[in-house]
Order: sequence, then C-alpha cells, then structure tokens
Amino acid sequence: MPFAAALLMLDVMFVWHAARTGRLCPWAFIILAIPGFGALAYIAIEIVPEWLGSIEGQKARATLDTKLDPLRRYRELTRALAVADTVANRAALAEECLSLKGFEEANQHFEAILRQPQGAEPAFAFGKARAEFGLGAFNAAVATLDELRARWPQFQSADAHLLYARALDGAGRTQEAIAEYEALVEYFPGAEARVRYAELLTAIGRGREARAMFLEVKERAARAPAYVRKLQAEWIAAADRALQA
Repeated sequence: MPFAAALLMLDVMFVWHAARTGRLCPWAFIILAIPGFGALAYIAIEIVPEWLGSIEGQKARATLDTKLDPLRRYRELTRALAVADTVANRAALAEECLSLKGFEEANQHFEAILRQPQGAEPAFAFGKARAEFGLGAFNAAVATLDELRARWPQFQSADAHLLYARALDGAGRTQEAIAEYEALVEYFPGAEARVRYAELLTAIGRGREARAMFLEVKERAARAPAYVRKLQAEWIAAADRALQA
C-alpha cells in the first residue's frame, strides 16, 4: 500500500475516533490539515493521557516505573516511615522489602510491628515467617507459623499452609512436610501446591507418584478456562518440564 494511502487511512481512523468520543472539533481539522503530525498530536494530547488515567494504564505505568526504578517505591515508603512510624507504614515497607527480596530488613520490620499492641495480627506473623523462609531460616519459619496457629487458631490461609509445608521440607522434616502437602493439595487454589508436592516426591525417589501429580496438574489445566491457565502458567510450565525430564 502506498505511503500516502496508509497515512490517509490512519488520519481517517483518528477522525472517526475523535467523532465517536466527542472530540471532532477541532481535532478533525487538525488531523486532516497536518497529515501524520496531526494524528500524532491527537495521540499525545488525547489518547495517551486518557489511557494512562485508566486502571489498565495506571497498572502499565506502575509496571514501567518499577522496571525503570525498582527502588522507587522502597524509597518512598522509607521516607513515609521516617515521617510517621505507624504500623501501616512499617507493614507497607516490610511487604515492599519482601518483594525486593530484602528479607533481613523485612524480618526486622515485622518483628518491630509484632512488639506493638496494635501490631498483634496474624498477617504480620505470617509476614515474619515469609521473611524467615526467605532467609533460609526454615526452623524459625516453622516456629513462627506454629505460634501463629496457637495464638490465632481462627486464622485460615492456604498460602500460610503452603509456606508451612515448604518450611518443614526446608528444615529436613520430610515426613511432616508430606503430611502437610497431602492435606494442602485437597483445597489449595491453583497448581502450585501440587507442583511443589510432586517435586518433593521426586526428590525422595517417589517418581511414579510425582509423575501422576504432574499429570493431574496438566489435566486440570486442560479443563480450566483460558484466564486460569494464564494465571497458573508458571506452575503448568513447571509440570511440563518435569514430565519431559
């Protein structure tokens, strides 16, 4: 297609968009009067700011900001904590430290929170266990989760249960980990628990059972809607790799 014809089609498309969104005047004149450059101006002035103001645009912009400056939010939260040392500010910083794999600092923040009366919440104990696990302190993570369960018996979390099984495995308490995984896979949402359980079974020489578990992950994925498969892509891929090994 000749360049001029392609440019005309592009201009017509943006004039149509301007008409549909109530921007026909003055944008129709600008787009047609300055071929190409008028459309670029329309994109820059109207479409991009509108897109960035949408939920999708805000998410994309936040993702881009994180990639360009991974420590930006960490610095902002650190400044906020320096201004006001509240449980909310410290918890937000602790979670950001976890996302950045700053497990030592995250652990310190969660410990500080749990020492405060208003910080006596199971979510913060779970955060501390996550930090300990990240540090490779598996026995400490198990102890923290045991204390959490004793102190807040009403607290229910599939993610905490998975962390408990993983920490037991990391601590070399294999049979206890297997018992936890056996209970966990019955209700855990998603494929992660099954994949991790199958990986443990593989590691201890129970390859046939592990293969059956990996196949189950694949079969469940095949029956799941596309959006579920997208969310579980990491674990489906892990099952694929294990079956091909």
